[in-house]
Amino acid sequence: MFKKILIAEDFQDTNKGIVNALENRMEVEDIQEELYCDKAFNRFKVAFLNKEPYDLLVTDLSFKEGPVARRLTSGQALIDAVRQVDPDIKVIVNSMIDDPTQINPLFTDQKINGYVCKGRNGLNELIIAIQEVYQNRTYVSPQINLNSSNSVFELDKYDLLILQDLAEGFTKKEISEKLKNQNISPNSESTIDKKVSRLFDAFGAKNTHHLIAKLIKQGRI
Repeated sequence: MFKKILIAEDFQDTNKGIVNALENRMEVEDIQEELYCDKAFNRFKVAFLNKEPYDLLVTDLSFKEGPVARRLTSGQALIDAVRQVDPDIKVIVNSMIDDPTQINPLFTDQKINGYVCKGRNGLNELIIAIQEVYQNRTYVSPQINLNSSNSVFELDKYDLLILQDLAEGFTKKEISEKLKNQNISPNSESTIDKKVSRLFDAFGAKNTHHLIAKLIKQGRI
């Protein structure tokens, strides 16, 4: 079993619950917890430099702002930082998010080893996830169907046309004019805006640049 586990979770009660469950039900020698991503990373880095590395990181995705200034503001950022120091560390995400379109990139892009959706059976699932990941197997909460995101990711010709123009720096108004000149419908600026907003939701993007970067990384445009 893992000898050393680091838990990053911004709710202290949740942290304590996880620690108690692991101590009572698993033979883990050292379990450490942090409420902030930066502190979790600093603890991880010191342990790594001292040649006493953590075997597993368990992290939430969302971290609320607090009185401490933050550099790493999310679980994704923490995973990226940790991976740069130790690419081989095992990572399990423990989060409320149940949207496959947001979870899939964690496996494909950030190479996490397990995903547990918080809920009534969350602690039990986390125990199972740790056991599975220790055996070099991937774990996903049974209520999450990652394959269901495939249809959301399908881009039609109209989507690709708009995305390619956005990637080349055209504004939505300019794209609307181009479509009108090419006799392509629908071509109103409001329709394009709605289409882009839907793509934001489908791919979990924050803005146009983020959307284009994600799709390029996935090889879709």
